Amino acid sequence: MDAIQQQFVQFLEKQQITLSTLQLEQFEQYFKTLVEWNEKMNLTGITEREQVYLKHFYDSLSVSFNYDMSSISTIADIGSGAGFPSIPLKIAFPHLKVTIIDSLNKRILFLKELVSQLGLTDTECVHGRAEDIARLPKYRDQFDLVTARAVARLQVLNEFCLPFVKKDGTFIAMKGSEIEEELSESAYSLSELKGKVIKVLKMQLPVEESLRHFVEIQKLAVTPAKYPRKAGLPLKEPLMKR
Repeated sequence: MDAIQQQFVQFLEKQQITLSTLQLEQFEQYFKTLVEWNEKMNLTGITEREQVYLKHFYDSLSVSFNYDMSSISTIADIGSGAGFPSIPLKIAFPHLKVTIIDSLNKRILFLKELVSQLGLTDTECVHGRAEDIARLPKYRDQFDLVTARAVARLQVLNEFCLPFVKKDGTFIAMKGSEIEEELSESAYSLSELKGKVIKVLKMQLPVEESLRHFVEIQKLAVTPAKYPRKAGLPLKEPLMKR
């Protein structure tokens, strides 16, 4: 274990997460595969190893710092990009059954290759728009936990993500430093999509100290039949009181 991994391990141990040798090997393989594929297609602007460990791996795992992963079994990651936060969560918590949804087929091909290389089981990579996939019975109102990391503003994310959450399940939106305006803007979309903000937590990333917010939303009832609206509409015409 070199200095970068040692630091990663120490940061995680402060959060009561202990990684085995195999899990550390999986994170290192993840890094190598990410950088290799990033030369062919744009997956991330962050490729320096220490930064990947901190700003992608540690940052992804931060979802679990205040949420009990052992209490759930299914997780859906919407607009996952290069697999964040779901693949780091799957590595650290192998019992999770993971579904990743992304609209870009090239990213799905990368994720399938990554899942294969890391030897991950119970991990499905689905190509499609969230609005379309959420209409399929297999995915609608099905997941204990749904995550999205820096995908869109909260009022839009609610329509992308809450349809996947089962009744009494949780949606955690991972956001950056400014959150107040988004929270007030999203009140109408929350009521329409049967969600309720339970808590908003914040965290500073170690070393570089940038701020992160976690908006934890509970799903109060099944998704109303009219949502999500057809693909493209949530972004073009976000749900707001007219």
